Amino acid sequence: MDPVNIICMKWGTKYGPEYVNRLYSMVRRHLSRPFRFVCLTDNKNGLDAAVESFPLITLDIPNGPERGWDKLTTFSNPLYDLKGQALFLDLDVVIVDSIDCFFDFDARFPIIKDWVKKNVTGNSSVYRFTVNAHADILENFRKNHASIREEVRNEQEYLSQYVARHGKLTYWPDEWCRSFKYHCNRKGVSSWFHPPEKPPQAKIIVFHGTPNPPDAIAGRSGKWYRKILPTPWVAEHWQ
Repeated sequence: MDPVNIICMKWGTKYGPEYVNRLYSMVRRHLSRPFRFVCLTDNKNGLDAAVESFPLITLDIPNGPERGWDKLTTFSNPLYDLKGQALFLDLDVVIVDSIDCFFDFDARFPIIKDWVKKNVTGNSSVYRFTVNAHADILENFRKNHASIREEVRNEQEYLSQYVARHGKLTYWPDEWCRSFKYHCNRKGVSSWFHPPEKPPQAKIIVFHGTPNPPDAIAGRSGKWYRKILPTPWVAEHWQ
């Protein structure tokens, strides 16, 4: 069986190497097939020896957009020496169950369906693609970046809309990727007395905005209006 690829990105100082190393450890525990774990980064210091690191690929755009748009460079052709199926994972996700199903799922371009937006927008914390098969996504952005950035707010809106227009977009089953903020934390007064709970069928818990995994472990919400109690099951899995 050819190895599959797990790809993540790290730039700047928001996330340290421990995020990459923990993500690698979670993948190793929850993926049964052979895999390459690749980090595209501007600083490989502190990464586990088992993590393959390659330099970030530049968007080559004058006055380029904020770094989140750099995810589009995963569609570069070539993408170093990678080939075959690739699963992109944000650094701040927590894997809580087997992720074999993300490679068994029959779809050309699966992504999380955004939990708030009603249009086709996906959440790009978890998406799968065939390496070298979607160079048009990046090429179109490089060519039309000015008008695209006037029309959409971020890279995941552009990515979802572009792939949907070409008839390739599919969403993961809802229960596989759950939001810590929307699906785990308790609502209202209950959050003051009961810790967040892990959805029973979840494979990956997505942390977006605030809190991040270490905040959830410590019981820090990051917002004055949101109460989060310390969450031991996040500590159990985020290692």
